[in-house]
Formats: sequence, C-alpha cells, structure tokens
Amino acid sequence: MKTVFLLLLLMLSATAFAQDGGGDFKVKVKGFADSYHAVRCNEPNDWMSSRSRLRGEVSLEKNHSELFFSANAVYNSLISDYSGFKIRELYVSQTLGNFELRAGRQIITWGVADALRITDLVSPMDYSEFLAQDYDDIRIPENVLRVKFTKNSFAFEMLAVPIIETFELPTDRKNPWAISVTGNDSILSGGKPDFKFKNMEFGGRLSWFLSGVDFSVCALRTFNKMPVYTSMFDIENQKIFLSPNHKRMTMAGIDFSVPWWKFVIRGEFAEYFDEAQQPELQREIEYKNTANALLGVDFYPGGDWNLSLQYAHQNENGTATVRISKDLFRNTFNVSTFAYIDVTDGGIYDRTSFDYAVNDMLHVMIGFDYFNADKGMFKMYDNNSEIWAKVKMSF
Repeated sequence: MKTVFLLLLLMLSATAFAQDGGGDFKVKVKGFADSYHAVRCNEPNDWMSSRSRLRGEVSLEKNHSELFFSANAVYNSLISDYSGFKIRELYVSQTLGNFELRAGRQIITWGVADALRITDLVSPMDYSEFLAQDYDDIRIPENVLRVKFTKNSFAFEMLAVPIIETFELPTDRKNPWAISVTGNDSILSGGKPDFKFKNMEFGGRLSWFLSGVDFSVCALRTFNKMPVYTSMFDIENQKIFLSPNHKRMTMAGIDFSVPWWKFVIRGEFAEYFDEAQQPELQREIEYKNTANALLGVDFYPGGDWNLSLQYAHQNENGTATVRISKDLFRNTFNVSTFAYIDVTDGGIYDRTSFDYAVNDMLHVMIGFDYFNADKGMFKMYDNNSEIWAKVKMSF
C-alpha cells in the first residue's frame, strides 16, 4: 500500500510540474555520509552499534511547485535487517497565495519541547537504538496530506494521515537495544492499525507569532504510537508472550514560547482523551483521560554558552531534561551534554559529546552515553553505557 501511495504521488507531482508552465526550474542536491560506532563500557565490552549511512536529498522547484525526495543507504554490520535502501521523505508541495498544499511522506513537528513529546504526536520515533541517535534522525516520516494557510503573524494547518506509522521498537535479541518488559518475554508482531478510512488520523493547529509571545492551539485524532502490551503466560514453556496494541485516542493541546532578556520560556499542555494504559500482566487494557504538561527555560548568557532545563509531567510520571552546550575555538569545537532524568523512578540517561569541525563539511565526534537506573524507563538499558565515535561528511 505504501508503494502504491508513493507511485501515485510521483504521478501527481509529474503532472503538477508539467502543467506549471514558464518560470525557472531549479534543482538542489545535498546530503551527507556518516559512520557511527559504539562499544559497551561494561562487560562483555561488545559492539553496541556499527553502521554507515549515505543520505541524499533532491529538491526540484518550478515557480510555486516543489518535489522533495530524500533517502538513506545504510550498512549495519551488527543487524543485517537494518541494512539497505530506504526512502525517508518524498512529497510534492504547491503554493497558491497564502495556501500551501503538501502531500506525501514527510515529517510533522508540533510544539516547542526539546526532545520530549507532549503535543508532538504525529510523527512517531525509531527506537532501534533507543535514544542513542541524533534526535532528528529518529523521527519517522508519515504519509500526510497537509494544507497550511499563512498570513502575517497567523498560521493554520490541517492534516490527514491515511497510513499510520508507529514506533519502531527492536525485538531481535541480537540487538543490544532490544526491548524487554519482563525480562522473560517474547514480543509478538502485529497490532498496527489497518489501512482503513475509519483509522485515518486527522487534526489541525492554529499558531500566532506576536512580538512578545508565540503560541498555538491544536487537536489530533490519533492512536497511541507507542504500543501498550497485553500478555499471555505460557505455562508449558514458562514464558510470557506480549501482544502490541495501538488504540484510538484524541489529543487537545496548547503551547507557547516567550522570550525575555537572555531567556526563552517555553510550555506545553495537552489532554489525552481515552488514552490506552499499560495493563498489568494478564489484565485487559483500560482507558482514561490524562493531563500532560511541560515547562522549559533556555538561557543564553553569552560567550557561546547555552543552558536548557525542562520538566514534563505525563500520566503521573515526571521527566526532566538538562542541556549544557559551549562553542570553543571560534565555533569549531562544541562540547555538550544532554540528560534525561526519570524524576519518578530515579533513573538517568546522559549523552556527552565533543564535536570538532575540521571544516564546513567534515565533522569528527566522540562521546559517552551513560545509563543508571534501578527501575523505571531506563532500567532495561542499565548495562548499555557506551563510548562512541562518529565521522560526518556533508556535501
């Protein structure tokens, strides 16, 4: 079905470009190649990741029409299933006055949070290496029809998603980042919403960009993109089998961003209606309305320093983040650390990195990922602290 959708998109885009007579035809090509490798700090000191990637992006523009295409060619020496060629984004857009129509595979970003999800529920996440990837890389594009109206300091967008994507969660035990809910389970496939009209995702967002504040209101009829699991205990094999479930829910939310002196204060609030809750073992799924809120502050004291703090409260669980960044040597060397803190259960995940720009095109990076948790969201990764290195060449 996805292939048919993309072929249809290509035909529509070709028709649009053929009918858009006159004007300049522009072709833009860019991309990068990178190679990333990580080793576990604890025994058995094995490889946590070893992958290389070539990303290409092509944009064709004519008058008010654009066709954008990006794809990854990946070689993963640890998990062969992750190797191959994969389309990332493919969409056509048409601008008519204050309106923009965009259709195809694209990434949708809502809200003002940094690496946390309150209203940003459209594009799911790729957790094949949990959070040990660049955050921009783990967003999964969706097949979306989006209409956006922009005028002066106001914007309104509506979207429809006919083919639902969900979180990519690793279950292969060869992957050091494979998830395990109980430690003695086997996660079954399935549970993803079928391609049916009644399962279509749809929503809208209104935004105002004023002199002293930016704010938005939004609503989305969607699914829980992160599954909840129902369980069955196999007495004969003494094993638990888990089945993923994605259920309908509705989100209504607001966000704001206020600059003040050397600070930017950000916030989001969303109510999730009929959100599926993770049941206890061998129990049925229950649903309830949940309140979710985030407050963050960014501080720019000068001297190429940046400090960011956030706190999010979701479904009775608290998560905080801390980001500290500093540019050195005429902005050719960056030192940064970003930490997730599980306030409810006491766990932590921190990524510290050192990024040296050899030139505008070549970056060399090394870093350390630290996990520490006795329970909670980071417990299953407690032994996954790692040292990593990355080289990235842009073109």
